[in-house]
Amino acid sequence: MGQFRAADLFRRKPVGRLVADGGEHLPEEGLTRSIGLFQLTMLGVGATIGTGIFVALTTAVPAAGPAVILSFVIAGITAALTALCYAELASTIPVSGSSYSYAYATLGEFTAFVVGACLLLEYAVSASAIAVGWGQYLNEMFVDLFGWRMPDALAKAPGAGGVFNLPAVVLVGACLVLLLRGVKESTTVNAVLVVLKLLVLLFFVVIAFSGFHAHNLQPFMPMGVAGVGTAAASIFFSYIGIDAVSTAGEEVKDPRRNLPLGIILSLLIVTGVYILVALAAVGAQPWTAFAGQEAGLAVILRNLTGQAWTSLVLCVGAIVSIFSITLVVMYGQTRILYAMSRDGLLPKVFQRVNARTQSPDLNTWIVAAFIAVLAAFVPLDTLVNLTSMGTLIAFAIVSLGVVILRRTQPDLPRGYRVPLSPAVPLLSVAFCAYLIVKLPLDTWLLFAGWVAAACLVYFGYSARNSKLARI
Repeated sequence: MGQFRAADLFRRKPVGRLVADGGEHLPEEGLTRSIGLFQLTMLGVGATIGTGIFVALTTAVPAAGPAVILSFVIAGITAALTALCYAELASTIPVSGSSYSYAYATLGEFTAFVVGACLLLEYAVSASAIAVGWGQYLNEMFVDLFGWRMPDALAKAPGAGGVFNLPAVVLVGACLVLLLRGVKESTTVNAVLVVLKLLVLLFFVVIAFSGFHAHNLQPFMPMGVAGVGTAAASIFFSYIGIDAVSTAGEEVKDPRRNLPLGIILSLLIVTGVYILVALAAVGAQPWTAFAGQEAGLAVILRNLTGQAWTSLVLCVGAIVSIFSITLVVMYGQTRILYAMSRDGLLPKVFQRVNARTQSPDLNTWIVAAFIAVLAAFVPLDTLVNLTSMGTLIAFAIVSLGVVILRRTQPDLPRGYRVPLSPAVPLLSVAFCAYLIVKLPLDTWLLFAGWVAAACLVYFGYSARNSKLARI
């Protein structure tokens, strides 16, 4: 393999080789193309709609007040700009790995590895944050059905008043079982669950607007512009679905057409639903009532109608929704690990595929174990901000990748082209940077620790085992 040189940090994997390795010429033991446009769009919606509304709304509203609606608009605009960039790169490089693979082709190996580490953080911590919120709605359902709730010791993580978050571990285990059955079964179940949760959210909007009072929107911006930005930064993690769509690059039928379409369609659905639900929620009760309110949407319905069944419907929808998000996010993480392993940057265990299910089984077990431990022992607020940081870093790198690839390889076949480039990609980077600055100091410190650990892995293992190092 030879001596490692500083120049090796910037070695790029040619787009043609990326596609040949996984996109166009799959090895017999590799992944198979079984996902259509509808399933792909539902994958994006499934990975996005849920936590930002069902769980994170109760932490975002106290930070911004009724102006949390603007926070969702800012997050939506940032996501929309980035989605256009994702659409171009996904149609150009239709492989697993999403931002990691795009960075490998545009910014070099070391940057790609750091982006991969950001994605792993983003996905693992996101799935953990989502799983933590599952127990809140389970408890509300138990109250509605049986007048009983789980003790905090088993329903919350240490630091949040509990000892061990048992529901979160059960959720991760259920997703593990489904993923091990194969991607076709997983995406089919996810599509059904997504349609169900959209119907439940529509049910919430209709009832919440019946109790809408304009005075609940006053004062509209009690925490000022800074509060709007802080809330937007904290809820941005819920837009992880954009990246999740692109992780399916090697398993999508007609990827040059369906990947950009799936990304854009899922974003349009998600942003519209988020803003509608947020407006209905803050109009239905005073913004000060959201602080510390677990299972917030279910409580709003119970207070408005005085009927436990309305809360029960919402709780069932949230339970289904959070299950589908956890499923998709765990799926996305296994595919990123698969891509990095195939490039030699991680051990081969992550790329071993079960011949019968076409699923990377050992990879999936490892991911599930890691996520279950995080969800069981780490509080929600710490997880949410850390996920936003990883998401924003990955999104900014993708946007830069569009500009670089347009300049270095302008003649590559592209199924979609970002309009007004480079203005749109650079505007995306600027929006991401604004939200990153709004994240708290402890998030920056935790993130810095994660990147330092990633650097140790890269220089200790990846740099010398990279397949590009053998050329």
